[in-house]
Amino acid sequence: MIAVLEAFKAGAYRRDLIGRNVLAGIVVGIVALPLSMAFAIASGVRPEQGIYTAIIGGLCVTLFGGSRVQIAGPTGAFIVILAGISHKYGVAGLQIATLMAGIMLVVMGLARVGGVLKFIPAPVIVGFTAGIAVIIFVGQLKDFFGLEAIAGAHFHEKFVNVLAAMPTMHTGTVLIGMFGLLILLIAPRTPFVRRVPAPLSAMLLSTLVLVAFDVPGVATIGSAFGGVPQGLPGFVWPALSMAQVVQLIGPAFTIAMLGAIESLLSAVVADGMLGTRHDSNQELIGQGIANIATPFFGGFAATGAIARTATSVRNGGSNPLAGIVHTLTLVTTVLLLAPLAAHIPLAALSAILFVVAYNMSEAKHFVGLLKRAPRADKVILLVTFLLTIFVDLVVAVNIGVMLAVIQFMRRMAESVQIKGLESQDLASELAAHGISTLPLGVLVFEIEGPMFFAAVDNLERVLMATHSDPKVLILRLRRVPFVDFTALEAISSVIAQLQKRGMRVILCEANEKVHGKLMKAGVFKLLAAADYSASFRASLSSLLIANGAK
Repeated sequence: MIAVLEAFKAGAYRRDLIGRNVLAGIVVGIVALPLSMAFAIASGVRPEQGIYTAIIGGLCVTLFGGSRVQIAGPTGAFIVILAGISHKYGVAGLQIATLMAGIMLVVMGLARVGGVLKFIPAPVIVGFTAGIAVIIFVGQLKDFFGLEAIAGAHFHEKFVNVLAAMPTMHTGTVLIGMFGLLILLIAPRTPFVRRVPAPLSAMLLSTLVLVAFDVPGVATIGSAFGGVPQGLPGFVWPALSMAQVVQLIGPAFTIAMLGAIESLLSAVVADGMLGTRHDSNQELIGQGIANIATPFFGGFAATGAIARTATSVRNGGSNPLAGIVHTLTLVTTVLLLAPLAAHIPLAALSAILFVVAYNMSEAKHFVGLLKRAPRADKVILLVTFLLTIFVDLVVAVNIGVMLAVIQFMRRMAESVQIKGLESQDLASELAAHGISTLPLGVLVFEIEGPMFFAAVDNLERVLMATHSDPKVLILRLRRVPFVDFTALEAISSVIAQLQKRGMRVILCEANEKVHGKLMKAGVFKLLAAADYSASFRASLSSLLIANGAK
């Protein structure tokens, strides 16, 4: 209960804040109701399982997470992954994968890798979230237009089949869906009405229109799932087998990674709105506990929901009380109003997911990156986006991150400069020895930047290009923050080759870490005792003494 205790220590439970947090919890609970059902149906499970996930997962994250105001539950980002898992392994397989993902998240939190996940590049995140949004949008066309089942295992197949099936659309379903979409677009801009969450308005008004006009042939939660049970879920032990565990390691890892990324992004957004600071590793542990718990109560994968967390904060949420009230609101709804859910049209839920998909896509940000970002980042963005749509989210993220790392290494390697220093560059050091120019046959090079494997070629090329074969080459290392093993081997190789050409190589000014690595790698064994100094002046003095200048 880290977040609960931290909020208490910070005075977040003052009497004047209690009312605001209760109101925020009620509002976000109302918002979560239609979203939870819509996300559940799109993920291939029953609508009530989305509500159970929001109840159990939301409460666990509130109590055990690392953010004071995180609201968790099923999210749009999970739809693509979860729909694929439930289709291939069934709902039971999805729940086992969720349980395994929860264990992975706890281990990640205990291993303190929360900070590392923050460094996934923006083009990769924007690319795969936009790709997921496109898949969600296309996936909802069937229910929005009242089409028959759409075949196709891949995105392009489904899209082509949806277009081919458009002539069979159901007019009544389309009208209900368009009405719901219109409410979603107009309600947030209409005085008084905008106080009611737009998804709830769209769901309720679409349902009222459907019931009032008794539109025939429109699919509802009742016709598709038999309604939503009234009451809370019981404890059920998932049937586990070693064969299933082995099969589901990959899907579970995908759920864990995506859940970790989204929950930490949501926590960062909340921090920006409140001026607080979350504990990344504790947040992963809280998310892990949530995903371990939800399968035992009929739920599936849960994570921090950016939109619902932001809604809570905008309505006064500032401590875990808002998350607790959010859970109680959903519990009350299930206990009192569940039978009414049978009349909710699926087209209205599809309309809600259309808006969710658009918001997820961050279309303006996506276009902005394409206009203003460096060329390499544009490539990473588009590759991640297209791979998410046409191949697989896991492949997209892996390749996107790989490309980003390669690009980063290239930029780092280009930033490493190895330049020769002339007498005028060393005026003060030379003046200290009473001379104005470097001794004849002495070259001085300075390395600026980290020496790692990607910069090795530059090092070897520059140093080996000393065609005049000076008697002495002094290498200044004061601006080298770190060095890796590949660079150490390159330095050793260059020293050995230069010595074969009759040159004396002197190293100087390495920081403590670099000096220790040079020592451990045996570089100093290639040098005479006087050929390493802590300062350039000492190296120059040693050289002048050896030459008889003093």
